[in-house]
Amino acid sequence: MVFDMDGSGIDAPALAEIIGPVGGDGQPLYRSLAGGLRRIIADGAVGAGKRLPPERALSIALGVSRVTVTSAYRELRESGWAEAVHGAGTFVATPSEETSWGTMMRLDGGPVLDFVNAAPEASPFLAGAYADAVANLRTTGHGYAPSGTIELRSAIADRYSRRGLPTTADQIVVTSGAGDAAHLVFETFARPGNRVLIEHPTYPGAVEALESAGAHAVPVPIDAADPDRFIEDADRAARQNAPTLAYLMPDFSNPSGARLSGNGRRRLAATLARHGVLTIADEVAADLVLDGGPEEPYGAPVPGAATISIGSLSKTVWGGLRVGWVRSDPELIARMARTYARRQLSVSIVEQATAVRLLGVFEDVLAARRTWLRGQRDLLASHMAAELPSWQFRIPDGGLSLWCALPDGLSSNDVVRRAAARDLLLAAGTRFGTGYAFDDRLRIPFTKPSGEIIAAVSVLAGTVSGDAGRGHPVEPAELVV
Repeated sequence: MVFDMDGSGIDAPALAEIIGPVGGDGQPLYRSLAGGLRRIIADGAVGAGKRLPPERALSIALGVSRVTVTSAYRELRESGWAEAVHGAGTFVATPSEETSWGTMMRLDGGPVLDFVNAAPEASPFLAGAYADAVANLRTTGHGYAPSGTIELRSAIADRYSRRGLPTTADQIVVTSGAGDAAHLVFETFARPGNRVLIEHPTYPGAVEALESAGAHAVPVPIDAADPDRFIEDADRAARQNAPTLAYLMPDFSNPSGARLSGNGRRRLAATLARHGVLTIADEVAADLVLDGGPEEPYGAPVPGAATISIGSLSKTVWGGLRVGWVRSDPELIARMARTYARRQLSVSIVEQATAVRLLGVFEDVLAARRTWLRGQRDLLASHMAAELPSWQFRIPDGGLSLWCALPDGLSSNDVVRRAAARDLLLAAGTRFGTGYAFDDRLRIPFTKPSGEIIAAVSVLAGTVSGDAGRGHPVEPAELVV
């Protein structure tokens, strides 16, 4: 844990505004405040290591007693959400996995609607692939494959080659998911003080990974309505900031849904190569094309463009299958392989064997996933238009979520807080930006079953007084797999 000792922690009025009114939920006031603090910490509005305001200052900002704040801070410390540093104050802690998952359950054990994560349920092809992998598992040898088994690296390389980017097995390192791949890239190539160009908004995990390496994010606006405008803005940002790395999602960026055109991705690759920027292209959603056709992999037709591609099976197959990868030139891959071998002996051999079998029928896997996601996207959009007519969004051509613009004066943090009181968990728009940007936005995944999508929209409509519309949304289409 790195504590924010330089005094730049969040101040009391800002924190009070994010928390909103305390009480009114039938709990003791201190417990209500502790619950509010846990929600915004879990959502990422206040990051780990940040200093919380002094008890007296926060009590004044919230209009509660100092005893209430003191008791709330104590509850946070006892449950692992905060730590006290003698003489310095109370700091946000990184909760354990057990504590984090605890936020997904009501205290009385009842269910919640978890729309924090844009992740679908397991592919119907997964169980059979697992069973076949286990039945044919070879248990000779030591069982370690530091860069990945040759079978899986070859299967991944073949898929890149078929997409138009010739690749061999020695250009692949297998990782434990896409997040692990991003950490590997930043651990290998980012140095403290380096600047990293990112889309804004962007995937929060990438920002956390680059910050953990001591690098600094340089945000560049991305707009799904005009994604290629990003190229000129990125060119300007590169001239002004001299970044060493860039982290991009060329296909269905999370959360905006933006997708660069074929010409746009060539121009951007050439632009960043001219500035000497090593580009990380996160392609976890590249195969989730719901309308239109595929685009060539980023950097494919631009010789000399230094690019590292990240992929995984988490969105196309299942987040519980922890198989991801990085793809790049052999020299860069060799550097990452050395870094990875120092901290992990091998990704699970069983999971790698399962991934090989899934990639063998990947077009069928993708067809089923795309059909299902297309139906869920249209269902969510229909109910949103009927019940929340003043919320604006584009229908994305792919990906996993809607990026909604809220009506004037409506705060996503406030919506998230009120929805949580009705057992709907969401990630506020500020989670996807730097500072307090995007509090007027909310990401809503369409990766949940139809009943949960309908229930979630109903909860949202109920939290926004006077904004519920009328009409009869389409009913869920029959699932085709």
